[in-house]
Amino acid sequence: METISWDGATRAEGLDATIAARREELAARAKAGDWDAVLALLEERPFWANATRPGGPSLYAPLHQAAHGGAPVEVVDRLVALGAWRTLRTARGEQPVDIARRRAHEHLVAALTPTLQRTVPADALSAIQGHFHGCIRGRANEHVERSKLRLPELEPLLELPEPQMWFPVPGMYGGFSYRLERLAERDVLVATSWCRVVGGSGECHVISPHGALLVERGFV
Repeated sequence: METISWDGATRAEGLDATIAARREELAARAKAGDWDAVLALLEERPFWANATRPGGPSLYAPLHQAAHGGAPVEVVDRLVALGAWRTLRTARGEQPVDIARRRAHEHLVAALTPTLQRTVPADALSAIQGHFHGCIRGRANEHVERSKLRLPELEPLLELPEPQMWFPVPGMYGGFSYRLERLAERDVLVATSWCRVVGGSGECHVISPHGALLVERGFV
């Protein structure tokens, strides 16, 4: 199965110059509604389907721009097919469907309404996410702050047939693999992290709404 990544990059300074320029182009084309160019770029780089403008404060990905501009339904369907998440939120906390409703683009509401593969109560998912962020900061806060990373949000996992992702952390030489599981009738997140250049650096946490439990340490 192809690994799906949470792209935490928010600053051009943390990216290769060519990549930063291409992501800037993607964001500009999406904002302008140049969907032929956007789709052509994403056909080559589908892993940017949820990328935001480097340094941009709105955290709009292409699907948010499609919702804002009232793009054709066919464009939205293609973005979703390329991996765009309908649960991804902006800096204002809006999902694409919220933007479409606010902008009165009713023709997009059905296409933008998230199709969830599993459900977790919103308060439980929020609590798990908070504890997960605590784990990340506990292991890699220096790198998070240096790169101004956007920490993973867990709602997009609910859209995936296999609810797992990878969060690379620049400077850590590794990162966090995380997946939603059901254990003892409870929804939990299993998060594994390591630094690939440090033997025995691995840690595995099981994270519930009540906290994070370190269950394994010291593996490669």
